[in-house]
Amino acid sequence: MASTLLKTSTARTALKAIGSSSTRAGMSGITFTRGKATLPDLPYDYGALEPAISGKIMEIHHNNHHQTYVTNLNTALDKLEDAKGASHIQAQIALQPALNFNGGGHINHSLFWENLTPKSSYEPPSGALGKEIDSTYGSLENMQSRFNTALASIQGSGWAWLVKDKETNELAIKTYANQDPVIGQYIPILGIDAWEHAYYLQYQNRKVEYFKAIWQVINWKTAEKRFAA
Repeated sequence: MASTLLKTSTARTALKAIGSSSTRAGMSGITFTRGKATLPDLPYDYGALEPAISGKIMEIHHNNHHQTYVTNLNTALDKLEDAKGASHIQAQIALQPALNFNGGGHINHSLFWENLTPKSSYEPPSGALGKEIDSTYGSLENMQSRFNTALASIQGSGWAWLVKDKETNELAIKTYANQDPVIGQYIPILGIDAWEHAYYLQYQNRKVEYFKAIWQVINWKTAEKRFAA
């Protein structure tokens, strides 16, 4: 019973995060229209991140995988409204895993697309975030090394995130299984998708190469805005 209540609470918190403003959570790319989740447009072409990430991967990842999370989230939300209308508590509880997984998938990917930028537009972190990275990890290179170690430690599917503690404003690197979103104590600053669909078509089983290459196309300007929020 306790685990069910935990999942219920997590799902509800995730759904609140979906609708939060960009100033609170840095989630400006998370889109809703008339109460329905929608697939956000990318601020660059599918092939703009090559050679780090191929255009074909970006097209499939965005247009197929992310769209599936959006579609399934809307289906789950419709069923949740029906269950609430019928005061069917068991049905509401049964929907929580779908809400958490698909809601988290929508949140994570919406943030992820904004984390990326063409290599020609790359700029290293600066300002308050750059100083905090240096203070916490010694250098950007050290942070990237620790982040990649966290990515490589993920068993199965999941994400690694650079997060800010809401109470202390300190940075930390956290891993999350499957599509669990960053909620509660932490604010998501920068996330990297460690699911196979994010790299396998290009890198096959050489995921370490993907983890190394993606740093060439990180949008630190977006990360800086999230850190300052």
